Amino acid sequence: MVWDWNGTLLHDIHVVLEATNAAFGELGLPVLTLDRYRDLFCVPIPKFYERLLGRLPTDDEWVVMDGAFHRHYFARIERTALTEGAVDLLAAWGGAGGTQSVCSLAGHDHLSDWLVRLDIHHHFTRVDGHPGGGPREGKAEQMVRHLMALEGVDPTRTVVIGDATDDAVAAAAAGARAVLYTGGSHSRRSLLAAGVPVVDTLEEAVEVAGNLTS
Repeated sequence: MVWDWNGTLLHDIHVVLEATNAAFGELGLPVLTLDRYRDLFCVPIPKFYERLLGRLPTDDEWVVMDGAFHRHYFARIERTALTEGAVDLLAAWGGAGGTQSVCSLAGHDHLSDWLVRLDIHHHFTRVDGHPGGGPREGKAEQMVRHLMALEGVDPTRTVVIGDATDDAVAAAAAGARAVLYTGGSHSRRSLLAAGVPVVDTLEEAVEVAGNLTS
């Protein structure tokens, strides 16, 4: 099983929304409700801003927007926590003989530090975050590399659990399956468009993943 981080294992959607609106306030953009955010959000992130602005941001605008968001997000990150039930699910999957890893667009060093800080790093055979440099264009290529690096893991018997349609795209690119969770960045309506199972809890996600690989 391959886990996404933000919005999946880490329950940070409310902090993400607060940071987004704080950044938007600096940039003169309208405040978003959670429902509106989930309806509009997409990867790559510049496309999300295009939905708001009616055009893609320029390179200079992107630097300002991305910097403002991350400044506000990291100022609030101490208020985030693991999604309910995540610790028990990680332990149960590993205890049953399953392997699990993390593939995320979060910065790699930041991600690794948080897994250690939350004392869940030992559950994962591999952790891959974004190496940095430029906008996050999507997870597909990163997911392909991630699964290729997992020795002895058959992609066709691997399930990616994430909260974004991009997680399903990435899974398909790597030859894996996907289950999408509604507690993060996307609305249920948006997730259903990906054509993969959509669930409301991580417990359901793990159950469906087990059925897909049995």
